[in-house]
Amino acid sequence: MSNLSASEVSRPKVIFSIEKVGDAIGEFHRFASPRTADAILRRLPTGGRIARYGEEVYFQISIKAPSEHPRSTVDVGTIGYWPMGNAVCVFYGPTKPYSPVNRLGRITEGLEMFRNVKEGTIVTMRKG
Repeated sequence: MSNLSASEVSRPKVIFSIEKVGDAIGEFHRFASPRTADAILRRLPTGGRIARYGEEVYFQISIKAPSEHPRSTVDVGTIGYWPMGNAVCVFYGPTKPYSPVNRLGRITEGLEMFRNVKEGTIVTMRKG
């Protein structure tokens, strides 16, 4: 029997380590896009260089996942996966995705860190 609680299974914690900025904490909501979330969680840690779009940062990862309950609008704080670009996205402000994203979860601490991150900054996402 596992020592994980139900919330750790359905809402696993993830940490975004942003080079020279700090760590932001989030949680995946596995029920929103379970196949996408599981594929990414199995391959953590992963990361890349930050790019910006509106009030969103995103970074390309080596994990390819198809559209899974894609959304054209998301709430501030949403962590998403952009199938068109094979990228993880963090929406730190009101921004409509460039194209639909699979919702993965949300940032629970440190969302403001993404606002001033420079393009090209390295970010690593790992299990919390």
